[in-house]
Amino acid sequence: MPFLPYSMQCCVRRRSALPMKLVADMICKAGATHVISLDLYRKEIQGFFGVPVENLRASSFLLHYICCNIPDYRNAVIVAKNPKIMHKATSFAEKLRLSIAVIHGEVKDDDMSEDNESFSSFFDKEEIRNDASIAQTYDIFQLKNVKMKPPLTVIGDVGGKIAIIVDNVIDEAQSFIAAAQLLKQRGAYKIYVIVTHGLLNADAPALLEDSVIDKVIMTNTIPHEMHKLRCHKIETIDISLLISDAIRRIYNEESMAQLY
Repeated sequence: MPFLPYSMQCCVRRRSALPMKLVADMICKAGATHVISLDLYRKEIQGFFGVPVENLRASSFLLHYICCNIPDYRNAVIVAKNPKIMHKATSFAEKLRLSIAVIHGEVKDDDMSEDNESFSSFFDKEEIRNDASIAQTYDIFQLKNVKMKPPLTVIGDVGGKIAIIVDNVIDEAQSFIAAAQLLKQRGAYKIYVIVTHGLLNADAPALLEDSVIDKVIMTNTIPHEMHKLRCHKIETIDISLLISDAIRRIYNEESMAQLY
């Protein structure tokens, strides 16, 4: 399974269920004796399975693409889209001997603000029909539940350089586009997005096509031929040799060490 379904739903939020654990149990109950995947969303996911899990790395293929297909890549800077991906960005920067930058903050959620406005308007109407104590209670409730999001900022110098944004998965494109726009404002003259898994949900291909991003590079862990018809910036890196070699080694009971 080059891309493990539901792998992004592997964290416990409050008292909610853990979908990834359920999927892991289903795979084991179905009779799987060995699991091969690529760049798991969290390495701790391997502990959900009762069978051996091979978490292969696509970094060698991605690094090879950077060296061979990005002109003047020595003038590039590796950008972590958020602090959570710093470990991957640092690994890329060290192997390519490039500088690193990180984007901190969050994109403003317009939908959430619209919901708050509609919620507020509802209580404004209720205030007219009820006494002033209801409005006062709502004001206290609203103040306690306001969550301020810091604006997007770049830590690191990207002026006059090629910005290479790295991440594991691209599903919704808005955060990548917002990061690219910020990098453009800070002086980056070319922007690449390099990820392992390209989910590309909803209108992501169309949004990427109209964005300031120059190219989006991803492996073929997920088929995206139809997405490439909507976004001509997408380029594919074939990792079938890595997967097939892993299958051969497991079948012949050979060491997997050389694949890591």
